[in-house]
Amino acid sequence: MTIIYHLSTRAAWQAAAAAGAYTADSLASEGFIHCSTAQQVRATATRIFAGRTDLILLCVDSAQVEPEIRYENLEGGDNLFPHIYGPLAVAAVVAVHDFPPRDEGGFDWPPGLPL
Repeated sequence: MTIIYHLSTRAAWQAAAAAGAYTADSLASEGFIHCSTAQQVRATATRIFAGRTDLILLCVDSAQVEPEIRYENLEGGDNLFPHIYGPLAVAAVVAVHDFPPRDEGGFDWPPGLPL
């Protein structure tokens, strides 16, 4: 099982759970849902969401994702990120973790979640 990760808010996840599928704003605007590998999550969170206190981390079993997953870097560079090209079925999310920032705004890996 390969797990990829997506940062979201609890409100967006609760709406997705009620609807049966998760659709990030980026799916409509860019055509895909941004995800990260375990090694990319903290840097991505700090770069984009520094200090946000409403984040959760979705753990997605890539084998259960029906839309295509492409590993790519659309900004240039060698660091490839997983992108999901369609709605994410709620059943593909195998765990949800709170993702609070540290005092200075950066993020730590959730305790108990294997890297």
